[in-house]
Amino acid sequence: MSPQKPFQMHQVLNYRKELERLCKLDFATAKRNLDDAHEVLEQNLRTTMRLAAEFSGGQHTFTSVTELQMYSHFFDRQRHEQERQRLLIAELDYQLEQQREKLQEATKEKKVMEQLKIKQDAAFRKELAHKEALLLDEIAVQKQDRGETR
Repeated sequence: MSPQKPFQMHQVLNYRKELERLCKLDFATAKRNLDDAHEVLEQNLRTTMRLAAEFSGGQHTFTSVTELQMYSHFFDRQRHEQERQRLLIAELDYQLEQQREKLQEATKEKKVMEQLKIKQDAAFRKELAHKEALLLDEIAVQKQDRGETR
């Protein structure tokens, strides 16, 4: 195996790999936060629908106007909470998209550095092969000048 010339920008490549790794972690966190927010909204909607069905199905008889007002306030709070949760989901979705773009850019920059490394290694091997061929040619010429042949 021929000697390897060290990649001159190895530190930059390592930095790009680490940056990509961190972007992947940030993306995963943003995705998990969005999924959690969706789950909270779905749970809130299920609770509201269950109680609305109970309320409209006549399964519960109200003993006072106060009890009816409590149900009304509860449903108002639920609607408000659902709207707040939808706004949160929109914000988290935006953040997820931002993290996705950062991850794509970090991956692209890492790939550029990896391609540069591959090209530099190939150029070094080509240069080394050329120098070896020149050396072999010179040895052959020297042997021929001395009258040695194979």
